[in-house]
Amino acid sequence: MERARQIRTLTLVTVGALLAGLALTGIKFWGWQITQSQAVYSDFLESIVNIVAGVVAIFVVRIASKPADREHPYGHGKIEYFSAAFEGGLIAFAALMILLEAVPALLANRSLENLQDGAWIVLGCGLGNFLLGLGVKHMGHKVGSPALVANGTHLQSDFITSVGVTIGLLLAAWTGLAWLDPLIAILVGGQLAWTGLRVVRRSIGGLLDEEDKEILLGFAKVLKSIDFSGVIQIHHTRIIRSGRYHHIDAHAVVPEYWNVAEAHEKTKDFEDRLMHLYPQPGELHLHVDPCRRVYCERCPDKACPIRSKPFSQPLVPDIESLIDPDEPSVFR
Repeated sequence: MERARQIRTLTLVTVGALLAGLALTGIKFWGWQITQSQAVYSDFLESIVNIVAGVVAIFVVRIASKPADREHPYGHGKIEYFSAAFEGGLIAFAALMILLEAVPALLANRSLENLQDGAWIVLGCGLGNFLLGLGVKHMGHKVGSPALVANGTHLQSDFITSVGVTIGLLLAAWTGLAWLDPLIAILVGGQLAWTGLRVVRRSIGGLLDEEDKEILLGFAKVLKSIDFSGVIQIHHTRIIRSGRYHHIDAHAVVPEYWNVAEAHEKTKDFEDRLMHLYPQPGELHLHVDPCRRVYCERCPDKACPIRSKPFSQPLVPDIESLIDPDEPSVFR
């Protein structure tokens, strides 16, 4: 039931963003027709990218929402990184097309018309894209969808582009310097190329399971909020993102007097309680390490029959201890 609700929500967001993008692109096309401005053309071309990315996102979020199966034991979420990389490539391609048109226009110094009208059209559409991107990006973060976050980021960057185009058109209209228009288009192309490369870079990082400090901070925050119930320390934490789904592997130091059944039962309870509070859907697998009686001063287990030193204070999880593949040197 929950999965079906999330799929419906994601579909509504992507379809709504696509329809809004189509409307804004149509308005920009009209602005380009009445001005023949290269700057407006650059903004229009970026909106075409938004539409293509929106169509791809509709299919991607549905595929990514499918549960794990025998052929895909870790789910289908990785496809969202391919989608984000595809959008980044489209943005970079749009930048190239803008530069190919703007450079000859700068050299030709063409005359332009209705620049002020074009400026307000572009600014209005840019504001619409900013609000649309804000909503899409918020939903992407809420459900942990890299594809929606990338799409929302691009929509928001379109607003910056639109502001730059608006300023350029107004300056060209007020000064009569027509070459300002293609110059603004070239600047827009450069900004788009940078945006596209950043989106591709983040997508590659996701595909390669690059360490994400923000996600680790969220994991540490959850750890600090729950009762460890015998688990003394967590280290060697690795989090693999498969779209919205997170696969977490870590080592848990537990009292060495626990037998296998007790260690299994208590760490399983710990995993369930932690993942209940974890902000993203996922799974946690703990590898059990014995305490070897070196954690006594940091172990709050009152029932321990083999304690060698009195308890003083518990270990507080932080980023460095969580990701360290080894136990803290003081306990080795």
